[in-house]
This record gives sequence, structure tokens and C-alpha cells, in this order.
Amino acid sequence: MSAATVEKRDLVIVGAGPAGTAMALRLAQIDPALAQRTLVLDRAQFPRDKTCAGGLIPQTLSLLRSLGVGLEVPYVRVDEAVVEAGGPAIRMPDQGCCFVIRRFEFDAMLVAEARARGVEIREGASLRQATPVEGGIRLETTSGTIDARVVVGADGSGSRVRRDLVTQEEGWVARAAMADVPVEGDLPESFHFDFRSVLREELDGYEWSFPCLVDGQPHWNVGVYSMARESQGDEIKALLERRKAGVEARNRAFPIRLYEPKDPLVAPHVLLVGDAAGIDPLLGEGISYSLEYGMLAAEHVKRALELGEFDFSGYERAVRDSHAGRKLRRLGLAAKVFYGARRRTWFRLARVSRRAQRAGMHWYNGVGPLSAPSSEINNRKP
Repeated sequence: MSAATVEKRDLVIVGAGPAGTAMALRLAQIDPALAQRTLVLDRAQFPRDKTCAGGLIPQTLSLLRSLGVGLEVPYVRVDEAVVEAGGPAIRMPDQGCCFVIRRFEFDAMLVAEARARGVEIREGASLRQATPVEGGIRLETTSGTIDARVVVGADGSGSRVRRDLVTQEEGWVARAAMADVPVEGDLPESFHFDFRSVLREELDGYEWSFPCLVDGQPHWNVGVYSMARESQGDEIKALLERRKAGVEARNRAFPIRLYEPKDPLVAPHVLLVGDAAGIDPLLGEGISYSLEYGMLAAEHVKRALELGEFDFSGYERAVRDSHAGRKLRRLGLAAKVFYGARRRTWFRLARVSRRAQRAGMHWYNGVGPLSAPSSEINNRKP
């Protein structure tokens, strides 16, 4: 392609993480011809490293199955949640309550699945600038200039698409840091959520330990999450070092854009999905929401291209009204309750009822009568 050539596309998805690939996979199901005209851009080469604890809740497995995708990567199955929230530890046995993967393997699997279904994915292509033009959006990338009728921002918490085309407001950005600590012997089949630091008012968030495999070897993925709008970087670092218990392991920090119902998700010819749109404020989980965003966006982009109507206001309403949108709003309220001024009172109440604890975990994981109507996760096998 010469320097003067402008590539023309109906649809460009910026970002080949779970949100972008889920959208591509859903398009391949509902409109294979559009999927084959779609271009997915990503600045990375896959497999690429991604800082993330890698926990897949059962709802995520259900969504993958609905896309025709199996979990064909190494994982650690978790059969018990252990919660530290003051007083004796709360242990909740629950087979298959989480499957812990490594994102560089998981994301590469989704990219390969999308390619196998006819979607073009262009790796090593960074977005430099996005500007509105007549009839669409012009993308200046390291692989050339592209004019697209529709652009989808699936490019993460620091989304360039969001900043250039939707809003320059930073929004609600949480912080997290993690490290992989080697384990001697067999891995436990439990994961740990530790809220004692929030009860001591050291943090507006929690600490975690997830069992995982790094190059086939057992590790704990340990981390600290803070939803505070003002950085708690020093507190996060100190708590992470304490959780590592003196073991040498590389620390990695990352931002997490959290969902707020009033934040804009669209502009003419543009919509946002995944972390670019906002994810779970309570625990910072994002993979299941990324899949749901992507699948929903596919339906709206297909309709927009058929009708030639590109304001996408219906997408914002659909996100708010969807199972994911309703759940995200409730998690935002829960975050303000459990990390707010009366946190001790609410944690004390939460410790009283084991039935309520299990119901809350099942709701969060998408299991049972309060899960999404399309859920197929009663048989929790990857």
C-alpha cells in the first residue's frame, strides 16, 4: 500500500483482547460476510503479555460456549473460595467456581479462533490518531491510513479511541498491582480474597491470591486492588510486598477503568467495549464483561451498517439495560458500601449468613436463578 493510499473498511475494531475478539466471533456467527470485511488492529504481536490475574468465572465459560469456543489453554480449576473479612476465615466450597488462566495464552487462543473464522487481525499496528471525517472515522496507524464507517474501541483502560473520539474525561480509574510467587509442592484448589486491609482503612479495595501455572510450574498470583479515585500507590506497593512474604518476584501495576452508568460509550460512527467502556468496580473483574460488551456491540454494528444509521444511542441504552449493565450498577453500589465510611458495619452483616454469602458468590459468578437468562453454566466444565 503506497503512502497516499487510504484503506477503506466497513468496520475496524481497535484492540484484539477479549472484547474485540468476542465481537469478531459474534459477527462471524450472525453475519459471516461482515466478519470477513472486518479488520481488527492491535499494537501487540500475539501471544503477548497482559497484566491480569486471569480468573475466569463460570459466566465467562458460558459466554465462550455461546461463541463456540472451548477453553483450550492450561488452567487451574478452583473449587473453594476463602474470604478473610475479620474474624474466622469464611470458606465456601464450590466446584469449578473459577478457572485461572494466563492471559498471554488465553488472548492468543481467541485471536486464533477469530482468524479461523475469517476475520482479519493485523498485529503490530498501533493507532496514532483517530478523527471524524465525512461518512466515518479516519484512523492513522503505523500500518497506514484507514477510513472506516464504524470504529469500535476495544483498546483497554487507556483507550485512544475513547480519548480521540468519545470523551477526554479520565473517568473512574482504579489501580491494581500483582506478582507471581513460586509455590513448592502441589497447588491448592482454592483462591483467597482478603478484605482485612480495607477494614484497617489501609486500602479502598482488597488483596488476592490465585493459584496459577507459570510455564507449567505452580505459583500464587498475588495482588492488591484499589478503587480509590485518588491513587493509593504507596499503600498498594506496601501491601503487595507484604503479600509476597519476602519472595523475589517482579511487580506489575495496571489501571482498571470502572463502569459508571453516566459515562458516554458512543459517538457518531464509534462505540466502546470492554475496559474502554468500564468494568466491575467491586473486584475489578473484566473478562466476562468484555465478552458481553463485544457480543452486544456486534448486534448493534450489524444493524447500523444495514440501516446506515450510526449514532449508536441504542447501544448505550442496551448496555444499561443488559444483564451486564444491571450487574455493573449493583457492583458499583456494593463497592461504595463495602469500601465506604461504614465498611465495618457492612462486612459485619455480610459475615452473619452463610446462605447469603453463597447466594452472593453464585450471583457474581452467574450461577443459578439470578444469573443471565442465556446462562448455560450449571455444568461447570471448561
